[in-house]
Amino acid sequence: MNNKKVIFKISGMTCASCAASNEKAMQKTEGIISANVNFAVKKAYVEYDADILSEEQVKKVVEDNGYEVMRNVERGTWNAKRGTRNMKHHEGDDMTLEGGHKHEMEDVDKNWRDFLWAGILSLPLLLEMVYKLRSGVMVFEQDLVMWAHLVLGTVVVLYFGRRFHKMAFKQAKKFRANMDTLVSMGTLSAYGYSLWAISNRQEGYLETAAIIIVLILLGKYFEAKSTGQAGEAMKKLMELGAKKARVVFDGREKEIDIEDVKKGEVLLIKPSEKIPLDGKIIEGGSSVDESMLTGESLPVEKNIGDSVYGGTMNQNGVIKIQVEQTGEGTVLAQIMKTVEEAQGSKAPIQKMADKISGIFVPIVIGIALVTFLGWYFFTADISLALINAVSVLVIACPCALGLATPAAIMVGTGTGAKRGILFKNGESFERAKNITMVVFDKTGTLTKGAPEVAKIVLNPEYDFSEDKILKIAASVARNSEHPLSRAVTRRAKEKNIVLADFGSVKEISGKGVTAVCTEHNTPVALGNIKLLEEIGADISWAEKIVMDENLGVGTRIFAVHDKKIIGAFIIADEIRPEAKSVIEKLKKLGLGVAMITGDNSKTAQAVARELGIDKVLAEVLPSQKAEEIKNLQDRGEKVVFAGDGINDAPSLIQADLGIAMGSATDIAKEAGQIILMQNNLEKVVEAVQLSQKTFRTIKQNLFWAFFYNIVAIPLAALGFLSPIIAAGAMAFSSVSVVLNSLRISKK
Repeated sequence: MNNKKVIFKISGMTCASCAASNEKAMQKTEGIISANVNFAVKKAYVEYDADILSEEQVKKVVEDNGYEVMRNVERGTWNAKRGTRNMKHHEGDDMTLEGGHKHEMEDVDKNWRDFLWAGILSLPLLLEMVYKLRSGVMVFEQDLVMWAHLVLGTVVVLYFGRRFHKMAFKQAKKFRANMDTLVSMGTLSAYGYSLWAISNRQEGYLETAAIIIVLILLGKYFEAKSTGQAGEAMKKLMELGAKKARVVFDGREKEIDIEDVKKGEVLLIKPSEKIPLDGKIIEGGSSVDESMLTGESLPVEKNIGDSVYGGTMNQNGVIKIQVEQTGEGTVLAQIMKTVEEAQGSKAPIQKMADKISGIFVPIVIGIALVTFLGWYFFTADISLALINAVSVLVIACPCALGLATPAAIMVGTGTGAKRGILFKNGESFERAKNITMVVFDKTGTLTKGAPEVAKIVLNPEYDFSEDKILKIAASVARNSEHPLSRAVTRRAKEKNIVLADFGSVKEISGKGVTAVCTEHNTPVALGNIKLLEEIGADISWAEKIVMDENLGVGTRIFAVHDKKIIGAFIIADEIRPEAKSVIEKLKKLGLGVAMITGDNSKTAQAVARELGIDKVLAEVLPSQKAEEIKNLQDRGEKVVFAGDGINDAPSLIQADLGIAMGSATDIAKEAGQIILMQNNLEKVVEAVQLSQKTFRTIKQNLFWAFFYNIVAIPLAALGFLSPIIAAGAMAFSSVSVVLNSLRISKK
């Protein structure tokens, strides 16, 4: 199976029913594996089998369904050179990155122009409702003013309302209905009755039909404008990429398009210039503003050997970098891709709204028909029956239902990205709703993850000097990438100790490293008490070292020579300065806090006391961490796990909400639902609060969308709402959902 993904924009969708219709059409098509249509951003996110369908055939499914695929904006593929959206050429295409946003602005402007002209032309009809103006000039037995009103009403209903009638007709041909169907049926019914009434010298409802169109156009303008504001964070991200780069070759500088830069090339970046692509500094030094990636406002000092990322801003120094990533590999590209995929995803809570949206319009048409027949049967007044049925048609609002979840997700993910918090999908927000406990991995999360040897303790039973113990331990440790092993080898390097060659090296996860001295064929080891027990060493001295608080806080590991424990290393990892205040904030939110670590219980308890953590899970092997998380869940806890990335993948997946810390270079590989772009524990609190705030907003939106329709439709059916009031209420119901979602971005 040759699976491919494509994202494309759909024009003509006016409500959730449209999105559901397009989804259903694609899901029924052979070769399409999954399809998700987001009404808020008007985009389709499709995975398909390229052996069965082409990308054009996927898009044709939508076009055959009566909608237009926008081929002059983002294509949904990633430029292999740039890390920005790839704009493939088509006749008349807008080839700029801003093409999609330009189209959105044009859509807003068009809605405003249509509303403005329709409003101006409807004004005389509105005045007619109040003053009943007449000219006294009769034409075909009807006052000239009425004929003028008929012309104005016709232009408004048929010309400025043509978008609704056109789409309603397309839907009718396929025996389907959407919001356009409701608007078209309502306005054309009022307009048709008015034609009959005028021809029979009676009062019609031209002003009703026209003003319904005006108010709905106004609602569409506000909806487009506010939805655009909801996607503002994503737009700013997309605008961050540099367009040009200054390449240094044979001592000469040449400015070229970013698409033409290759890995390994050297770029020169001057002060106040954007860093074009990801790379390492090979000459010079500077401070770099990385706020667009991490949400951290303070600049970061960068020197030779440090990594820099495309889209960040070089501030005050001239630097040369060697390019390490282009295109999809850059951090900016990965962020954009993650945010866009998250905005296109659905939270589980949306399933109910989607099901209702799929049958909503036919039900409303049925209610309108019953309303008409009921009023006509009881009053014999066709005019009254018609106007109440029109009220039902135009007050029903599938748009609010369709926007309730995606609008909130769009604002939540965009706000998160701006603050250096990446939500991988819409489910992330729902997972945060009932959390009761936050579990932190110790090393690299609560601590800085750069442990140092604080003390070396000699075993007085054996005649080994400190340097000798360090040489044996470091010779074993250099074969391991574990932070504790690196701390030991770093100390040996600082003391210029020449290391020995050891063979048969074996690293035992969560315990330590064993090897054999090739010169004397002697077994050696470096590890914790679990390793000592495994190799059969006498652990009595080691147990005393573990319990001795006078040796200070730190992890105890032991050097072993021929099953003799010759010394111990006290290795301390500095606690993050913000850790204590973060734990206090989480407790104020009513959450329990726990720490999980492979350290011995004594060391773990000392760290926990310093930080104010009540629950400690110590001496846990890496393979057992996920099991410990599950044990907490089995006891009724809803667990957030915060760990330092790939090593904690099983725990991040097992937790109800997984937060991966400081994973700027491994975004695509991370497990869990949330990725923090910097190693700052404050972001854990922020991520939890933003998740919960977004989900609360989703629930509020859905409540008001359902409440509005449940209350408004019966009121309209019972004759308590005129069509004009109904149209105004319908137009602004969807706007209110988006405006409520925009509150998420406010701190």
